[in-house]
Amino acid sequence: MSYYRYHLFFCINQREDGSQCCGQCGAAAMRDFLKRRTKELGLTGPGGVRVNTAGCLDRCAEGPVVVVYPEATWYTYVDREDLEEILQEHLVKGHVVERLLLPG
Repeated sequence: MSYYRYHLFFCINQREDGSQCCGQCGAAAMRDFLKRRTKELGLTGPGGVRVNTAGCLDRCAEGPVVVVYPEATWYTYVDREDLEEILQEHLVKGHVVERLLLPG
């Protein structure tokens, strides 16, 4: 069993040349939101959920990206409501949010 039940990596990369990247979509603020929500719900710590920053995950053309391990489930999102749905459905209930999936 892994140390965390779920380990999330948010791409927050900001490309210097101005080309499309997750950083342009407010990814750092979205990461902070989900990190705060997991703490509020008592989901963090060993055996729970860990939310981390990732460098470029090289999927910038697909919108802001978060990947959930150990399943390697790739999601895109638009707003806090999308992240709340990932939180409630995937991290709490264990159900993949099909509408936000990116091909793995």
